[in-house]
Amino acid sequence: MKDYLVRATGLGGNVRLFAARTTDLVEELRRRHDIFPTAAAAMGRTATAAAMMGAMLKGEEKVTIQVKGNGPIGQIVADANAKGEVRGYVNNPHVHLPSNAAGKLDVAGAVGTDGFIYVIKDLGLREPYRGSIPIVSGELAEDFTYYFAKSEQTPSAVSLGVLVEADNSVKNAGGFILQLLPGLSEEDIEGLERKLANIPSVTAMLERGLTPEDMLKELVDTLSSVERMDLKFQCFCSRERVENTLVSLGKDELNALIEGDGQAEVVCHFCNEKYAFDRSELIALRGRMEG
Repeated sequence: MKDYLVRATGLGGNVRLFAARTTDLVEELRRRHDIFPTAAAAMGRTATAAAMMGAMLKGEEKVTIQVKGNGPIGQIVADANAKGEVRGYVNNPHVHLPSNAAGKLDVAGAVGTDGFIYVIKDLGLREPYRGSIPIVSGELAEDFTYYFAKSEQTPSAVSLGVLVEADNSVKNAGGFILQLLPGLSEEDIEGLERKLANIPSVTAMLERGLTPEDMLKELVDTLSSVERMDLKFQCFCSRERVENTLVSLGKDELNALIEGDGQAEVVCHFCNEKYAFDRSELIALRGRMEG
């Protein structure tokens, strides 16, 4: 099964639903950044949430999530757009902790339980939308549930999961978001609450071979307005962009590089791609400034 996302409605259009399989995407992030298991689970949950939040956008809009807790992982950053393109990184990828009391990867221990989650949406306006909430659990699904309720005033249920193999590779990753819209009856709300209380974990459902559509049918019997979108890792760095960044440093900084080591290496945070420049290339960049 390839990574993809499904968005749909249910219960007469009064519930909005998203579900995603992100196994390959999270494994790509883990491999590129050499992320250890607990950190991989935290990164994967954040990237999965970003993918689904990106699917709430349209056109060229994009969303960036920053998780800034007081745990050893440091900052987690993930961004996604309305086309299903996702990327991300963690400050300290080499974090792996003993299992928590439930025998699961201790994501809250890695993230921390004190700090904030920031959501920045580029909607093509003069200023981006910015929302933030304090971290409430560090497990992230509960934190994003709280974000939707407090920052977007949309009652929601968020479930996120990442299962890491003994060899550190990602076996399963995915999640779902259920959002209640105005007009839902109390009876339907109570029915959804019962289903949410008994639904298996996301990784358990993926392990059983359930698709994103199947996961949503565990919550709502009949789906309407179903749309499917492929998901993939995608970075937007390039040698040209890095050159422009070096030029933007100014002539003094370029001169320091030329007269110092005579070389420069720039590493992209999001994809870990390395861009190397020798002395002649740096001199050519300086010449571009002078020209």
